[in-house]
Amino acid sequence: MTAELQRMRASRYASRKLVNMLALTLSLAAMAFGLVWLIWILVETVRLGVGGLALSTFTEMTPPPQEAGGLANAIMGSLMMVGLATLIGTPVGILAGIYLAEYGQRGWLGSATRFINDILLSAPSIVIGLFIYSAVVARHQSFSGWAGVLALALIVVPVVIRTTENMLMLVPNALREAAYALGTPKWRLILTITLKSARAGVVTGILLAVARISGETAPLLFTALSNQFWSSDLSQPMASLPVTIFKFAMSPYENWQHLAWAGVFLITVGVLALNIIARTLFRQR
Repeated sequence: MTAELQRMRASRYASRKLVNMLALTLSLAAMAFGLVWLIWILVETVRLGVGGLALSTFTEMTPPPQEAGGLANAIMGSLMMVGLATLIGTPVGILAGIYLAEYGQRGWLGSATRFINDILLSAPSIVIGLFIYSAVVARHQSFSGWAGVLALALIVVPVVIRTTENMLMLVPNALREAAYALGTPKWRLILTITLKSARAGVVTGILLAVARISGETAPLLFTALSNQFWSSDLSQPMASLPVTIFKFAMSPYENWQHLAWAGVFLITVGVLALNIIARTLFRQR
């Protein structure tokens, strides 16, 4: 009986080991498959993007076909719209995430907010662009930078809500109970304990939102459109890097294609630098 039991255990162990090796092999293969494409994209971006960089890229406006020029107006337009969208969407997302994590765990309002947020989180960006087009652009009969800011802010909000709620839920309840035992009001508990403990995760969520909207093209095509000239007036059509890249990359003109790759390189390096700086400044000590 003992020998039979040992044989059964050995057989079960061998089977589990085989399944484990198979799962590990498939996981490593999937990781290698993803890394190959990622490295290929990065190599091509650096190889073709660096070749299109020059001083004129940062100082001159987008040129006509077969003429020299740069991306100064598109860079400025992207910085303005992404920055304002982040400033508008981040506080809304953080406050909504705090409500869901600290107050709305059982009420109907919290459940409804989570459901709507999940829909917004999975909605294609072109749908958000069409919504802002019908709600803002069509009514005012004019494309504008403000419409682009609103479209990008609607993309920022659900990302920040989800990450803020998840990070706050990871804070141990023992910290909350200890603060309550000391007579700490709930608003002070949220500001000084839970939100501070989840700071790194919240910042990561904001960075994810910024990285997403930095490369969005479809919403801006329906809202801010584009502008061949320098413009800092948000009430008028405004150039942006994603739309300029889309337009230039689809063209048959060589100078436009070089500028499109330079724009891709700038967006990639900008998002990478922003992530490194934020992680360095807000890392847990």
